[in-house]
Amino acid sequence: MKLGLINSAWAQAGRETAWGIRKTKELGFDCIDIFTDPLSIDIRERQLIRRECNRLDLPVVSVCCVAVGLIDFNPSVRNFHLDRVKAYLDLCYEYEAENLLLVLGEYIWNREVIPPAEQWQLAVDACRELADYAEQLHLKIAMELEPFPLSLLNSIDEMVRFIDEVNHPALRANIDISHLLLANQKPEQLQKLKGKAIHVHISDCDGKVHGDLPPGMGVVDFPPYLQELKNLNIDGTISIELEFSPDPDAIEQWVRQAYLSTSELLAQAGLRNP
Repeated sequence: MKLGLINSAWAQAGRETAWGIRKTKELGFDCIDIFTDPLSIDIRERQLIRRECNRLDLPVVSVCCVAVGLIDFNPSVRNFHLDRVKAYLDLCYEYEAENLLLVLGEYIWNREVIPPAEQWQLAVDACRELADYAEQLHLKIAMELEPFPLSLLNSIDEMVRFIDEVNHPALRANIDISHLLLANQKPEQLQKLKGKAIHVHISDCDGKVHGDLPPGMGVVDFPPYLQELKNLNIDGTISIELEFSPDPDAIEQWVRQAYLSTSELLAQAGLRNP
């Protein structure tokens, strides 16, 4: 598998976009995932990302999108988010990416007032429409599991149920290893995603709260998860996801540490040559 980095690692430390793309290449990453919003950047930033990635031969594999409004009970809000995610898919196509990483929202009002089944169905219907659009662009959508109590997709079983109900070849799963630990999902449960997963996120955490630390700085026991991941035979990318560095001025060292520790883990698991 290829090893990538989500470029939000640099942006969160206040680094300029082109600088972050160059450092990603310099550190040895095979590819990059882009965290941006096509409705918030101008044409100069949009083209800068494409130009720099092409110049450095650093393929964009995935574009990350959070669209909690896809399950809003207001049709106008839902329709806006459908159009917004389609704009993300257009950006994926423009960058010649492989997939859109999509994060759904949470059940509102403590799963009261609006029946959970209705909110679930809104998500299924929206994602089926988006999968149709993605298929026209020869793209896939990778759904991310979020380890929070009210998240729609907060377990492997719920992820499997969602993919099966959408029932579309363009909609698959992302596997986020630290999210699995936080959601109390055992490594062997990954086999339920055989044939359903296309993209992977890797990071560490303290075992209690969402953290996205460099692997080795938390409590995640990676080898069992990586062995089960290897058994899935995913022909895709493992992307490092990092949150805020405790020292933004040392962000390069923070990302380098993540690259080195992850490279070693993947080599030991037989998932990437050193």
